[in-house]
Amino acid sequence: MNLLFLMTDQHRVDTLGAYGNPHVATPNLDRLAATGTRFDRWYTPTAICTPARASLLTGQAPFRHKVLANRERNVGYQEDLPDGAFTFGEALRERGYNCGLLGKWHASSAKTPADYGFDGPHLPGWHNPVEHEDYLAYLKEHDLPPYEIHDRIRGTLPNGGPGNLLAARLRQPVEATFEHYLATRTIELLRRYSAENRPFYLATHFFGPHLPYIVPDEYFDMIDPAVVELPKSIAETFEGKPPVQRNYSAHWTFDSMPIEVTRKLIAVYWGYVSMIDVEIGRILDEIDVLGISQETSVFFTCDHGEFTGSHRLHDKGPAMYEDIYRTPGIVRIPGAPPQVRDEFVSLLDCTATILDLAGVDTAPAVDSRSLVPLVKGEDPGWQPDIVCEFHGHHFPYPQRMLRDDRYKLVVNPESVNELYDLERDPDELLNVYHHPEMAPVRERMTARLYRLLVERDDRFYHWMTSMYPVGAVDHDPTLSGLDDQSYLS
Repeated sequence: MNLLFLMTDQHRVDTLGAYGNPHVATPNLDRLAATGTRFDRWYTPTAICTPARASLLTGQAPFRHKVLANRERNVGYQEDLPDGAFTFGEALRERGYNCGLLGKWHASSAKTPADYGFDGPHLPGWHNPVEHEDYLAYLKEHDLPPYEIHDRIRGTLPNGGPGNLLAARLRQPVEATFEHYLATRTIELLRRYSAENRPFYLATHFFGPHLPYIVPDEYFDMIDPAVVELPKSIAETFEGKPPVQRNYSAHWTFDSMPIEVTRKLIAVYWGYVSMIDVEIGRILDEIDVLGISQETSVFFTCDHGEFTGSHRLHDKGPAMYEDIYRTPGIVRIPGAPPQVRDEFVSLLDCTATILDLAGVDTAPAVDSRSLVPLVKGEDPGWQPDIVCEFHGHHFPYPQRMLRDDRYKLVVNPESVNELYDLERDPDELLNVYHHPEMAPVRERMTARLYRLLVERDDRFYHWMTSMYPVGAVDHDPTLSGLDDQSYLS
């Protein structure tokens, strides 16, 4: 079985037609969803690039592999997996697979894709590396103009300085964009691999639609801002929320820009998604042209989501909202029925799924579970909730989240805890953690999260032990009767 893995960066689930957006043109991803399995509750293990990508590589949750922050904003965490760590690329190589990766790496600092068994140029960093020698060679080969931007959009910091760049126009034709370059290099490698009598794993990791949204005019102006319905959470007041969220809003300069600018930024973001969809279409079409679509499983997902103004925020950060944790996830296996699934699944589960489809033992991917039974329409027993984590960006900030069918609990050891009723408050505006009538839900979810962390050996439960009296979880037979010292032993 061949494996094609298509990945974007910082991609909101509500930007795809298949997930209900009527304004964004995503015909290729919609076609993939219509012929495969669309997962409606697909989550990232952590909403930050490097830890999420290291989790995909290893099948381990971030707390276990310990690569916990991006190099660009590291706060003292390790930046590379230890020597000898299990990674699926090396396992596939041992199985006889060709393995290629075109695009964003960002899974480690010192080590490269080649160190983990992948062909392709090493493209490091958080944004399009437009000075990379292979991209410059591509431009020269096709007589295309260099990267140049103008009409920058940014806000103003509280100290009066310029805020982070959020968007700009790209003075290049589409054929010169980094996205078109990546799709072209993918197609070249697809042709090479398909000519060889070996199965392959080939990944294309686009750098977009991560901010800043830098696209040519036709995509910058593709969506009329007037059709953009602003997220309801733009009414965020941060009342009863961790103070870090208000501080992050100031860092991302949301209140310094008119609301019309926010509409335009969302419109440009949607245009960026459409531009990437076209390039994904080129890759999917090549699979058909080569006659290997019935021998190739296709994945589409991203590393995490993006705020684009939701909760008066941009980018991602220490706020475990659905905007950045729930992401698109589509898997198509030849012969499997088209369907929509609502189990709680994760980017982490891709690792075991890849290994399963390749006939490789999935056990080393210890925090991952194969999605193959779900994609084939079966009904295996599945966990009714999901745990996500965060460790910091710009500064250490540990968090854990438990999301079930209706509620979300966020534990912030250094700040205010959060509880959201997603049935009544899908936009997560009202923190009901301390509401008296929510005490049974709060205690049940606290006990459940604690138990799951203990089972995983995620030692975050030590923080929980110091925060909650044992009486709060006495109804849980696995926890009752323990004192603080026995928790810590």
